[in-house]
Amino acid sequence: MKLSAVIFDWAGTMVDFGSIAPVIAMRKAFAQEGIGLTDSEIRSGMGLAKRDHVAAILGTERVTGAWSARQGRDAVDADVDRIFETLAPLMADAGADRATLIPGAAETARVLRGKGIRVGSTTGYTRAMMEPILERAAAQGYAPEVVVCAGEATAGRPAPFMIWRALETLGCWPTASVLKVDDAPVGILEGRNAGCLTVGVAASGNALGLDADSYAALTGNARTEALTGARHELASAGADFVIDTVDDLLPLLESNGLI
Repeated sequence: MKLSAVIFDWAGTMVDFGSIAPVIAMRKAFAQEGIGLTDSEIRSGMGLAKRDHVAAILGTERVTGAWSARQGRDAVDADVDRIFETLAPLMADAGADRATLIPGAAETARVLRGKGIRVGSTTGYTRAMMEPILERAAAQGYAPEVVVCAGEATAGRPAPFMIWRALETLGCWPTASVLKVDDAPVGILEGRNAGCLTVGVAASGNALGLDADSYAALTGNARTEALTGARHELASAGADFVIDTVDDLLPLLESNGLI
């Protein structure tokens, strides 16, 4: 079956090589509460709607203990809300700073549109967080037809509702003719739950968590080992295919008769 639409994620997939912006913003937001976070603690919930992401971090064993030791009580919903409110402008600023397109992103979208394939997107960022990113991406040549943000559907990832809302706007169906491209396991699950084919992005995404220069510096066995782990994580989430970056997507689709 030929594709009718491709739904892309944003950070780590089309912009922000390494998905660095959420790590920067989340670390700053929790630091204001006196809680230091590791990269792995932040990245374990990557791809979730950002309020859900905050709650997931607070629910991890070490952070729960650190919070209780500092506050003398468990975290409650009001704490999640406060941290999320702190996070919002931090995410907008970090997202804007890291909004450089990943090589191949604009050209891939252009070619897909030229073949009559609709291009949409979903994200765990809120609309306010996304606004500066959308502006900067458009200036670099990438502007998907529809962007569905966290809070604009019944539930966020791994629920399928953001994808379904995007497809309703695009008028595309069946979902078996739709491809979801994402760098995080929860985004792959979003696509699978929506009934879509899925492609995981390993090198530019959350699993490696390296910016473009750091990734380019990896050579030989170090690169092979890093990519093997990232590919396994995405495959384990159920990705139908795994590529290194979006620049590899068109050859994959052509070789599998999807476009």
